[in-house]
Amino acid sequence: MLTRTLYASSFLSVLQLAAGAPAPQVAGYTDGDASFSVTMPTGPLATSFSPDSEVPAIATSAPSAPPRVSSILDGPTSHGPYSGTPTTTGAVQADTTLAQTIAPLPPNPTATYYNPQGVLLNPAPAPYTPNGGLGTNGTEPRYMVNSDFDFESISLGLYQEWIELDLFNNGLAVFSDEDFIQAGLTAEDRAYIAFMAVQESGHATLLTNMLGEAAPVQCTYNYPYRTVREFIDFNQKLTRYGESGVWGFINHLDSREVGQLLAQSIATEARQQMSFRQMLGLHAMPVWFETGIPQSWAWTYLAPYISSCPQNQTRLAWQNFPALHIVNQPNPNRFSPNDTKPYEVAGNRTADPSDSTIPADESCVNLNVTGYNCGPAIARNRSEPLSFPGKMVNLTWDAPGQAVGPNNSYVTSTSAGSPAFVAWVSQLNLTYTPLTTTGPSSGFTYQPAGEVYEGDPAVNGTMFIALTDSDLFLTPFNLSMINPHVVALGLYQAG
Repeated sequence: MLTRTLYASSFLSVLQLAAGAPAPQVAGYTDGDASFSVTMPTGPLATSFSPDSEVPAIATSAPSAPPRVSSILDGPTSHGPYSGTPTTTGAVQADTTLAQTIAPLPPNPTATYYNPQGVLLNPAPAPYTPNGGLGTNGTEPRYMVNSDFDFESISLGLYQEWIELDLFNNGLAVFSDEDFIQAGLTAEDRAYIAFMAVQESGHATLLTNMLGEAAPVQCTYNYPYRTVREFIDFNQKLTRYGESGVWGFINHLDSREVGQLLAQSIATEARQQMSFRQMLGLHAMPVWFETGIPQSWAWTYLAPYISSCPQNQTRLAWQNFPALHIVNQPNPNRFSPNDTKPYEVAGNRTADPSDSTIPADESCVNLNVTGYNCGPAIARNRSEPLSFPGKMVNLTWDAPGQAVGPNNSYVTSTSAGSPAFVAWVSQLNLTYTPLTTTGPSSGFTYQPAGEVYEGDPAVNGTMFIALTDSDLFLTPFNLSMINPHVVALGLYQAG
C-alpha cells in the first residue's frame, strides 16, 4: 500500500506540472528549491562538421583476442519450432536417487569438482536434482547478514539505495517541466524517474530488513548538477558504480540468501543505469559484461556526495581513496568529444557530470543530425566516439588526508607507493598502461587497446581507472587484492 501511495503521489505531481503548475513539486519532498543559478548559452546550432580536432595519440593495436565460442554470423540459421527427432527425452538423471524428498540437514561442505564427460558423477538427492549446490539441502533460508563482511557490504549498499531514492526525487523537484522538455524529456520520462524512486524505496526496505536495527538511515546529500542533462549524467554515473559495487562483493557474501535477494534488486539498478544512458543519448549498453569493483571503490565514489548523516548513524569500515581526475574527460554533450576542454565537468568530485553549458554551436543536445545528435533515444551511434584506443589521457590526483563523506568524518588514505601504472577496470578485464608523470600529482597515459573476446573492446562505457604502484595480475573474483596498491581512483567516460 505504501508503494502505491508513493507512486500515485508522484504521478499526480506530474499531472499537475503538465497542467501548468508554477513550480515542480514532489509529494513529501521538502527543501526542493534550486540552490543555484545557471545561464545557458544561446546562439545558432552547428551546421557544418569539419574533420575531428587533432589530439595527442599514439599508434596502438590490440593483442590477439581470446576466441569466442560462436561468431556473430555462424552460417545459415532457421527460426521456428524444432522439426527433427529428439535423441534423448527427459532431464538428465543419476543412476541412483536417494530419496523422494530432502530432509533438513546442515549445509554440505564444498569440494573440488571436474566433469570432463558431462555426466552426473554423484547420487542425486531427489528426482531431477543433481548432487551439490549450497542452500539446496532443505535448510530453511535465513535472509539476514551472516558476518561482519556481510554487514559492512550490505550497509554500503543501503547507503547507495538511500542516495538514489533522494536523488531521483531531487531532480524532479528542482527542475521544471520546461527544463526537462528542453533536454528532450517529457512528462512520461518524469513519471519514469519518479517510479525509479519508488523502486529505491523497496530496495532500501529490503536491505534494512536484512541488516536489522543497526541499518544505516537516509542522510542529506550534496549534488553536483545544475541542469537536467547534468542530473541525468550524474544518475548514470552513480548507478554505474552502485551496480558495479554490488557485482564486486555479491559472490563473496557468507549469506547466500542475502546474495539472492540482493541480485534481484541490483538487476533493477542495471536497468536504471541503462535508462539514464538512453536519456543522455549514449549507447544504452556498449559492453558485453558489467564490471565488478571492490567495496572501498564504491564507497570512494559515493562518499563525497553525502553531506551529513544522523549522529548515531552506523559507520562503514571501507577505505576512501584519494580522487583521480581526468583532465580531458570526454564530454557526452559535445558533438565532437575531441574538442573537450580541460576540466570540462560541473565540479571537482570524481563522479561529477560533464559540463552541459557549452556553446550551442558545439553542443549535440538539440542537433538533429544523424551521428551527431545526443538527445534522448533508445540507442545512439556517434560518428565520433567519446574516446578511442591510443588517446592521450591527462590525469591529476589528490593527496591523501582529505576529509570526505558524511559530516566530513571520513579521511582519504592510501598505502601504495609512488604511482607507476594506470589500471583500467572494465568488463572482465584488468589492463595496465604505464603512467608518465609530469609533476608531483599529474601525469598522462594512453587509452589501451584490447578486447574481452574478439569484437568486444574491453575499454568502453562508464568505467573505472586507478593509479597503482604495480601491475599486479588479478581477475574479477579477487580484484580487491589491488587495494593496497591503489594511489587514487577515477571514473572514465569511455563511451
